[in-house]
Amino acid sequence: MGVEIRNKKPSALLPQKSDQPSWVKEFRKAVKASTPKGWLVMQGKKESTRVQIRKDAKKIADITIPYAWKESDWPDALMRIKAAAKAYEESGQKLDLKTCFNIAHTVSSETEIDWAGALVAFRKSKGKKVKDSNWENKYMPVLIDFKHEIIDGRRKYKKDSEGKKIPCSPSNIERLAKKYSNSKALCKVALKRWEKGTTQHRHMRLALYGFLRYCVEEQNFESIWMPPAVTSKDAVEEVKRIGYPLTDAQIIRLLDSFPIDDVGNKWRFAFQCMAVYGLRPEDLRHIHTRNGGQEIWSNYEKSKGGKKGNKTAPRRLYPLLVNDLDGPISWHLKEQLHICEQEGRSLIPPLGREGEAAASCKTYLSRRKVWEAIKKEIAKEKQELTPYSFRHRYAYYGHNRPKADGSYRAPKQVADAMGHTLDTHLLSYSRFQTKDLASAFDETTLLVKAAA
Repeated sequence: MGVEIRNKKPSALLPQKSDQPSWVKEFRKAVKASTPKGWLVMQGKKESTRVQIRKDAKKIADITIPYAWKESDWPDALMRIKAAAKAYEESGQKLDLKTCFNIAHTVSSETEIDWAGALVAFRKSKGKKVKDSNWENKYMPVLIDFKHEIIDGRRKYKKDSEGKKIPCSPSNIERLAKKYSNSKALCKVALKRWEKGTTQHRHMRLALYGFLRYCVEEQNFESIWMPPAVTSKDAVEEVKRIGYPLTDAQIIRLLDSFPIDDVGNKWRFAFQCMAVYGLRPEDLRHIHTRNGGQEIWSNYEKSKGGKKGNKTAPRRLYPLLVNDLDGPISWHLKEQLHICEQEGRSLIPPLGREGEAAASCKTYLSRRKVWEAIKKEIAKEKQELTPYSFRHRYAYYGHNRPKADGSYRAPKQVADAMGHTLDTHLLSYSRFQTKDLASAFDETTLLVKAAA
């Protein structure tokens, strides 16, 4: 009678190697590399983690530790196992496994987390990819914060003799970490200053989450500090803020109020350029003439977003002159700039460090009574006045002021002149492109008959 050979089914409790998730392989590899020979980890009952010590193919110790058999928990479990293994070896393998894990828990609980050191290392890891101005504007407010006091519900920052904000010590994150025991609670408090859905909130969230992720992955912090998942509530609102385009009359009224001195003249020139050439505040640093003063260009390269390193190209600037009651005004901006270049003088006012030009423009304008008056006037119409209102003026007239032949500029032409893509332009300025809309309705006609 022949012998029937049956294939045994693999145990359902022990997954085959080919079925193991990648994190299990990483976990076991890490345990093997950081503990003495014979230490093993496996899934315990009720999704717990089980640790065994084997010698000569025999189990000599076995314990279940309070860490879930999950990808999110294994880094913490590994730290506890390493500490227990160290205690076990230092005792000459005389201590039982439970005692070793109790010692490991005590050591890990008393270990001081070096937030300050991690912050320094995080800044170094960014290197030149993050400029000092970006670090100060897009990282420091949430990670470090600046010394300040709250006056009438607003932050008033304290500054040193050079006018720079003074960083807090200890850092904002170090202070919050002592009060809140996990990343979810810490992030909620650290980010509450910025309204969800805004670009500023997004910048701060990216900085904070990036730092916490670095702490866990590179500085061996416990996984409780891994940042929480991003939700739809964190997304930046797609509705663009509608900026107000200054009228030519408002621009003339404002510029006429500037003082007639070196500083006032430089700021007047700057805002004239922003209005006539549709410049961003940051463009002012980079404007220059070419071809013997016949052309004016901006070399400002702005990130396009999306693919890293993709930036806007230098562009030639084309004027849309400001008009008064008598017609176009020629301020001879190109000629003024060329003469100053030849003489080695600068016509540009102080704009602060790179990335701070808009803030510098805002500060100067906020000191002008006429600017504040215009701001109040348009606020009544539920619109917002910003330094970009000069650039918005260029977009508005670019679409609505006809050329000499009576035709209108194509949207792509205006977009190219302003130094951004057509998609970006349409997202921001499509409201300026519809012409004679009122005439299509009853706004300009009297078609409604009086009731009989």
